[in-house]
Amino acid sequence: MKELSIKLRIANREYPMRISSEDEERIRRAGRVLNEKIQSYKERFGIEDHQDLLAMVAFDCQSERMKDEKIKEVIDISSIEKIQNLNKLISSSL
Repeated sequence: MKELSIKLRIANREYPMRISSEDEERIRRAGRVLNEKIQSYKERFGIEDHQDLLAMVAFDCQSERMKDEKIKEVIDISSIEKIQNLNKLISSSL
């Protein structure tokens, strides 16, 4: 696993990082997504303050993460129920 030194620019500020080469694409893509969200909020709400924009993006990301976790929880419960039903069917046929 090779380590790289990169600089990521987020909200007009550079952040030097040391990352593994296998994480580079994901890290750079995350930076692009953050900058796109920052730009979107800037255009939608006319906000110029980078701290406010970063806070809004952080809130948006956390909200999305919580929504995804809830969806995953529902899927997990549904999967468990299906497995239990399959186990009952298998048990009853034995």
